Amino acid sequence: MSEEEAKVMAVEEPKVMAVEEANKGLDYIPEVILKKRKNRDELAFIRKKQLELGNFGKKKKKVADIKRPEDFVLEFRAKEIDLIRMKQRVKRPRASPPPVKSNLVFIIRIQGKNDMHPKTKKVLNSMQLRSTFTGVFAKATDGLFQKLLKVQPYVTYGYPNGKSVKDLIFKKGYTIIEGNPVPLTDNNIIEQALGEHGIFCIEDIVNEIARVGDHFREVMRFLGPLKLNKPEAGVLHGKKQVFSDGGDTGNREDKINDLIIKMN
Repeated sequence: MSEEEAKVMAVEEPKVMAVEEANKGLDYIPEVILKKRKNRDELAFIRKKQLELGNFGKKKKKVADIKRPEDFVLEFRAKEIDLIRMKQRVKRPRASPPPVKSNLVFIIRIQGKNDMHPKTKKVLNSMQLRSTFTGVFAKATDGLFQKLLKVQPYVTYGYPNGKSVKDLIFKKGYTIIEGNPVPLTDNNIIEQALGEHGIFCIEDIVNEIARVGDHFREVMRFLGPLKLNKPEAGVLHGKKQVFSDGGDTGNREDKINDLIIKMN
């Protein structure tokens, strides 16, 4: 082979190899292997975050607490759906408003975490229902039932009897003093705060709430939202359908007293 032929071969050979490589195309990778790689990459990402949190002396998070990008997308969609459904409930025509059987309503927040729209959360906060399994007394008005309609998937409510009011206040009642919750064990605290309204002891508070008296609003400002016990398994089913349709939410009327007994 001459020197010129050798030079030509040296130039042409890489070109031929490049063409052959291009013709081969990409290697086929089974879907199972791709899924394994994705899971491996996600676990590596989570492990990296755990190590970073540990290195800086922060409280270690659980794997379930570390959000992935798709979790933020799902959370955003859930909030948007919650807002749409809230608007639909408010605009939905009603044949006739349900008859009000009592001037006193007891409301319990039973659901709601990251799937709530900020507007829904704002309504719940306005009723002092900032966390799950908290309860408040309220005066039955058209404005109240309009609010309850907006947050219906997250609350249940009804008409408490005198015994339920007494049991709740005696067992769960408290007020806030200098930012700290204080049980209603000292009537002097009650007298100092509500004495000008003729309310001097815990029995007076119970009476004022039960009959929705003239100073009901002042009593409710004095009390903090009642922190109820998480009900046993099977009491609530996690369904956002209304109580009359077999769900957990909405108006239970007098049946709210049964739930109060199980959560007090």
